[in-house]
Amino acid sequence: MDQILMLIMSAGVILGGTDRLLGNRFGYGNKFEEGFRLLGSTALSMAGMICLAPVLADVLGRVVIPLYQFIGADPAMFGSILAIDMGGYQLAGELAADSRIGSYAGIVVSAIFGCTLVFTIPVGMGMIQPEDRPHFAKGIMLGLAVMPVGLLVGGILAGLSLPECLFQNLPVFAAALLLLLGLWKIPVQMVKGFCILADGIQALITIGLMLAAIEFLCGLQLLPGMAPLEDAMAVVASIGIVMLGSLPVAELLRRLLTKPFTRLGSKLGIAPQSLTCMLIGLVSALPALAGYHDMDQKGKIALGAFLVSGASLLAAHIGFTLAAEPALLPALVCGKLSGAIAAVILSILLIK
Repeated sequence: MDQILMLIMSAGVILGGTDRLLGNRFGYGNKFEEGFRLLGSTALSMAGMICLAPVLADVLGRVVIPLYQFIGADPAMFGSILAIDMGGYQLAGELAADSRIGSYAGIVVSAIFGCTLVFTIPVGMGMIQPEDRPHFAKGIMLGLAVMPVGLLVGGILAGLSLPECLFQNLPVFAAALLLLLGLWKIPVQMVKGFCILADGIQALITIGLMLAAIEFLCGLQLLPGMAPLEDAMAVVASIGIVMLGSLPVAELLRRLLTKPFTRLGSKLGIAPQSLTCMLIGLVSALPALAGYHDMDQKGKIALGAFLVSGASLLAAHIGFTLAAEPALLPALVCGKLSGAIAAVILSILLIK
């Protein structure tokens, strides 16, 4: 499957690059360029945390490892509280007692639960208008309710047995349940808490980037044990290369699916715009959320539910996985898609 996706991305590179040579006549060349334009923001959001991951694992491991050993789960699952491209993969790998579970936690769980916790919720709550936050929170709750679907599908494809996958995810399920209850009972306080969490993570990433840059430029090791900045930038560059092809492919899919989405939306009772935003959300949650206010209520809730598992699959997450562990690409893709589709189905069934 990873080879098929690589061929698809290569076709996207040819499509975007050719259109750029023709003067961006069809709009694919601009998407091709956007893949590299996103390198700066991608590096700012993840390079510092990748560099800090070994240090964080050493510090947190003194508490996390005994606690997780006490309950019988692998400490790698703690790493999944961070997004896959914000240090979750590195932290899970550093804490792992079993490399299989470390890879699963760092790729699949971090891309679903970690991404929701430290990116989708705080960024989404910050972007959308206050009157839309209850709809977004309701969607997030529905997405969390069916999140186990994606985690189990991804776990089985990652080589874990069903009982093993269920047991290892118990801490994640417990955290998701608390998150769900918080969004239900105290949504205003949860919004404030997530905004503080997002600011704290951003500050930590920036500090890590500063320390790593000083070490690279001057050879001055202010914080021993950090990963080299050039290693983090190699991961960022790999993601950028994948986005050269994934963004033109996503644009092509968006155009091809306009009419089918119109017919499908009328049958499901969801506006075609909402389905289009879900497709865009597979590339990045930011442009999908930019038009959130203009959707109908059902679409707002369904999009929030979809983004819990589906956010950023076709760009950053596929790019990261291809750079880190290509063998887990089927687990990532099927896990995120199954969770996202289950969330939309639940939204359709429950929202009148």
